Amino acid sequence: MSTDENKVDDDLLGGLGEPRQGSIDSDEILIGLVQALFPRKPYCLVENWTMFKVDATEDELSKIHAGGQLPMIVFAHNVLFDSQRRFDVGDWVRSTLAISFVDGFLFETKNTVYVLKGVGHEKKASLETIFSFF
Repeated sequence: MSTDENKVDDDLLGGLGEPRQGSIDSDEILIGLVQALFPRKPYCLVENWTMFKVDATEDELSKIHAGGQLPMIVFAHNVLFDSQRRFDVGDWVRSTLAISFVDGFLFETKNTVYVLKGVGHEKKASLETIFSFF
C-alpha cells in the first residue's frame, strides 16, 4: 500500500470522528415529515452514517458555494428505505454535495433528501480523499 493510500485510510477510517445524533423518530413519522418539507423530491432513509465536512481550499470553497452547494457529503453504510428504489435495503450510499442541512438530520442534495437516523459521525476530509475511497 502506498503512502497516499495509507493517508486515505487514516483520513476516513482512522477513528469514528465526532459523534452526531440523527433523528430517533419512526420511519413513518420521518417519511411524512420529509414529504411535507420537500414535496416531490426523492428521499432516502439511512443509518450508520458519516457526514464529511470537506476540507477545501479557498478556491474549492468558492466553486462549491458558486454552485449553490455546501462543503458537506454524507456516506451511509445502511440504506433503510429509498423512495425511488434506486438502492436496496442494506446498500451503502454516498451523496453528492449538500445544498441544505435542516434540523441536524435532513441532508438535502440537488437530487435527494437523505434522512439521517440514529447515531452517526462527523469527520473532515478532502474531496479527493472522499471520492477516491468510496
